[in-house]
Amino acid sequence: MASSHVNALQSKHAGLEAQLREEMSRPAPDARTLQDLKKRKLRIKEELASS
Repeated sequence: MASSHVNALQSKHAGLEAQLREEMSRPAPDARTLQDLKKRKLRIKEELASS
């Protein structure tokens, strides 16, 4: 059960990383979107570290 939760978190983290790269590659990235994606990614990373 725990490993499926970790796998789900890792998948979400990878998805957020992809969204972050996509946003940063735009000619004019939205700072608010970048900040939100980074915060969400950090929360997931912290949850993974505590697992």
